[in-house]
This record gives sequence, C-alpha cells and structure tokens, in this order.
Amino acid sequence: MNHRIHRYTLINYCGDFMNFKQIVHQEKKDYNKLLSDKTAIMVGSATCGNSAGAQIVKEVFEAELSEVECEIIEVGCIGLCYAEPIVLILKPHQPGVFYGNVNKKRARKIAQSHIIQDTPLPELALGTWGLGEIKGLSPIFEQKPLKMQERRILRNCGFIDPTNIGHYLAQDGYSGFVKTLQMQSSEIIQEMKKAGVRGRGGAGFPTWMKWQLCLDSKQETNYLICNADEGDPGAFMNRSLLESDPHSVLEGILIASKTIGAEKAYIYCRAEYPLALERLKIAINQMKSLGFLGENILGSGFNLEIEIKEGAGAFVCGEETGLLASIEGERGTPRTRPPFPTTEGLFGKPTVINNVETMASVALIMQQGADKYSKVGKGESKGTKTFSLVGQVKNTGLIEVPLGITLKEVIFDIGGGLIDNGEFKAVQIGGPSGGCVPSQHLDTPIDYSSLLDIGAMMGSGGMVVMDQGTCMVEVARYFLEFIQKESCGKCVPCRLGTKQMLDILTDITIGKGTEKDLDLLPDLAEAIKIGSLCGLGQSAPNPILTTMRFFSNEYQAHIEEDVCLARDCTEYIKYVIDPELCDGCMACLKSCPLEAISGSKDEVHSIDLLKCVKCGTCLDLCKKKKNAVLLMNKS
Repeated sequence: MNHRIHRYTLINYCGDFMNFKQIVHQEKKDYNKLLSDKTAIMVGSATCGNSAGAQIVKEVFEAELSEVECEIIEVGCIGLCYAEPIVLILKPHQPGVFYGNVNKKRARKIAQSHIIQDTPLPELALGTWGLGEIKGLSPIFEQKPLKMQERRILRNCGFIDPTNIGHYLAQDGYSGFVKTLQMQSSEIIQEMKKAGVRGRGGAGFPTWMKWQLCLDSKQETNYLICNADEGDPGAFMNRSLLESDPHSVLEGILIASKTIGAEKAYIYCRAEYPLALERLKIAINQMKSLGFLGENILGSGFNLEIEIKEGAGAFVCGEETGLLASIEGERGTPRTRPPFPTTEGLFGKPTVINNVETMASVALIMQQGADKYSKVGKGESKGTKTFSLVGQVKNTGLIEVPLGITLKEVIFDIGGGLIDNGEFKAVQIGGPSGGCVPSQHLDTPIDYSSLLDIGAMMGSGGMVVMDQGTCMVEVARYFLEFIQKESCGKCVPCRLGTKQMLDILTDITIGKGTEKDLDLLPDLAEAIKIGSLCGLGQSAPNPILTTMRFFSNEYQAHIEEDVCLARDCTEYIKYVIDPELCDGCMACLKSCPLEAISGSKDEVHSIDLLKCVKCGTCLDLCKKKKNAVLLMNKS
C-alpha cells in the first residue's frame, strides 16, 4: 500500500489524467495478479469479525503459513455476521472457498489441509466463489442468504482491503468522480434525478432536489456533510460500510462537494465507531497522497478538504440541525425549520447533509450510470437498500436488497426464518422511531410509501425480528426508554411527553396499569407527534401507536387479566418445576444464584417463589435436558 503511494507521488500524479488511467490499469493488473499468482487468505476483519475472534484467526494463519508463499489480507464484512469469523481462501486457478465460524482449531486445519495439502474442506465451508466447482459445495451467491440480495453498495465488502486505495481503484474506484470533473453541476444533478436516488438516512428526500436547493441559494460558501451518526439499537449498516469500503463513501463526498461547489466537507461520525474512524483516516490520508484532496484536484480547479468530526454519541445529533449545532461547537439540539440547512446551515451557510449510504450510492451512480441504477427498485423507490437484520432470526447480519422486496422474503428467505423454528410475531423496522409490523403485513413491500401506509418507516435500515416470546408492550417500553433518554429536552412535548408515556408503559409492564391508560397513551402520542420540534419527537410515538394498533389484546391482557400473554414481563410470571418431568439432576439447583431451588439428587426439586428473581437460568438449563422447569403466568 505505502510503496504505491510513494511511487505515484514521485511521478507527479496530481493533475495528470493520463497517469490516473495508467495507475488504475496497473492496480487492476496487480489485484488480478494477486488472485491468480499466489494464495490469498482474506480474513473478515470488520467489527463483527474482530469481535468473534478474526484477529486470533489471522495470527494462526500467519504462524501456520510462515514458510508458504501467500498473502493474508484483512477485508471487511461480507454481511454473514451469524457465521463470523469468515475466511475466504483463494488459490490460483481454483474457485475461492468461504469458511465460516473459523476458530483456532479450524484455522489450523484449513491451513494444513486446504492451503498446504491442496485439499478443501467442504464440511467446514459456507460455499464457493468464482469459476469452477468443488465437490460438496455450491456457489455462495446461489445460496438463500445471498441469492435474493442485490449487492451494489456492498459489492466490494469482504473482497478488498479497506486500507488499500489500490484495491478500490482496481474496482473502478474514483472513476465516477473523474467523470464528474468533466461535467457541469446541472448535468450531475440531472443524473441523480434520472437515477431516482433518495436519502438513505430515514426520510427519503430526493438527493438531487437537496443539491439543487443548495445551489439555488447562490452563496459563495457551501458545505457538504456526510452524516455517519448511526445510533439506532441493532443498526450497523453505516458502520460496516465505512469499515469495509470507506473509499466508496469518500468518492460520493467528492462528487457531491464538486456538484454544490463546496470546498469543505465534514464527516460526522460517532466516537463509538473506532475501527470505522481509523479506516476513514487512513483512506483520507491516501487520497491526499494521490492528489484527490487539496487544491486544484487533478488539475480541474476544484478544491476540497475533508474533516472528520467525532460525535459524543447523542442520538439526537443524527437529526440534521442538531448535527449542525454539534459541529459548530454548541450543544447538539435541533433548531426550528425553516430556514432549512440547504439555505442556512453550517455557520449560516447553505449546507447539504447526506448519510453514508447515500454517498456510496452517488459514487455507484456516477461509475455505472443512472440507467443501470434505476432498473432496480419499485416505483419512486429506486435502487437497493442495506439493512441490519437482527433479533430472533437465524441468519443475522448485513443485507442489501432491491427496494420493493417484501418483509416476508427478507425474514424467511434471506434470514432463514426464526431461531429454533419459532413462530414469527413482529418486526421492528426503522429503529426506535419506527414501527412494529405484525405477521398479517409480512407481504408489505419494503419501499418508502408502503411502510408509511402501515404506520412504520424505513428509517436508516434497522430490522429487529421478534417471536411469540416477545411482549409487545415491553418492546414499546424499551424503545421509548431509549428515545426518552436521548431526547435533548429542548421542546416540551418531547421532553415531558415521552417521559409521561414511558411512565405509563412501565406501569403496565409491572402490573400497575389502568384502563384509562389505554385512552391516554394514543392521545399523548398524537400530541407529541404534532408538537415536537424535530424528527426524534415527531416519530417517538410510532412504536406505541403500531403496537397498540396491531397488538391491543396484549395491552388489555396486562391491565384487565393481569397476564402477560408472551410471558415476558417478570412481574406477571413465575417459574415452577413439573414433578412429572423432574428427575432430580441437580443442574438447576447448582446454577441458581440465590439458592431459590431445593431438593436432593434423583428427587423432584422445587422453587421458592419468594426467593426467585426470575433470572431464567434454570429454564435455559432445563430446556437442554428434561424441560421440567416451566414458565407460567403468575395468575
């Protein structure tokens, strides 16, 4: 990586289009040679992979293959988080093989068998990649978790070194930006309009229109901000993209900045994303070394500097005007609109704010053309969308699907259905401000308008799948607790209204709810939606409104019958031991943290309900044995 940067600097790369073409040609040649001349071991080393032990796996390969000519490369996340750590083995003139759940033992076995002895291990593999066949394995992109996906934004993730700009250039990286240097702003905006790309951060505002409004302000100074303040529980789309392919986002920033005439761009990224920040900083330094940042970029007369602003993790700073205040050094609280940021934004100047995925989409459109981009999608929802698929689903991870695909296809085809073949109950989509969608709406297409019709929203792209063991009242309480804590407190409806709703929901989940609460909650929700200053407050009631709409029986059961139908709320449940099934194995007794279980070996045990704190340890252990411990409603 570094030797290439020095080489390019020496030949005065900056300002020379011919050199750019020559370098891209050389990078493609080098990348293809890497995959054809020697063995490459690509280790998935994004946050999910590292958390599962990818760095330890890498060290094992380094030790086992110290005398073997090969290249061990850290790559990003391919999206199959349930199978991390993932390793791709590429041997010359053979199909690549993906291995999942690789630990120390498996890494040694793969190194010895597949790499040294040239004998792949189908029993440990996920599938193949590239040309050719291996007995017992099918191509990974023809299998369900990936077959129904449309990998465009994530096309490089898991296949290139995110810290090597040469790998990105070898995939036609920055060709979209070079193309825009020969275009007028009006032509670029027209291409965005033709593509139909809309903001991927939540509201889905047309990207071209936001750019045009900024240009129409006709100010001398404009700013571009890339919003990477992803904070939804269970969401990691932006983080994974920045960790796996940061240059795709940076290329989009270059294109957007050039279009609106911005000479300063910011990336607002939360400090809780250390790996994303590290790789962004490396990528920006590489851009500077190659002449993609600074003054007179590629001799075009276009100047740009990119600065990273690390946020402290306040969820409300994901809101545009709160984000502006944070960058300006003020407390991150939203402002009244109008004026909108496109006319009066950062430091009072016209500002375009687009999120991470939108920027990557812009780069893709300019590389491949608006026509190709717009062929995928449905109606006014063009292109693809990335989602984090988590919860009670088998194949958790990061996915990219064409807009218009149904929720059912995502959860049951791509996600593989529910864990332990459980029964689906709902999916929370759109983060804490989204809505809970029940089974009767599983055929709903995932697009901007269809989700709004059922009270949900696409948001930035978080999906949390829930089974029948999930209490929807508790779900609404959990998400509202998050929103209430993250409220900046500036406006009364959000500051006091969310607290009041949270108190009511808490009362219901601990057995203190009243029938009046069922009338008060929707009234409060509507008042907060109307009166709140920003999107956080305006959308905060969505989990309550959708759960009350689709799961009203659960609210009524808590209040009228003193029962939690899902047996999820601790105040409504008790643990008992079935004397017909208990064989006195002692497993539950030994594991109980408060010694609430009594009994002798080979005799029926019992639980002291006064001592029991309902931690569920005994239930989890007994499920693996006799299923003698039962979870019951206390009534």
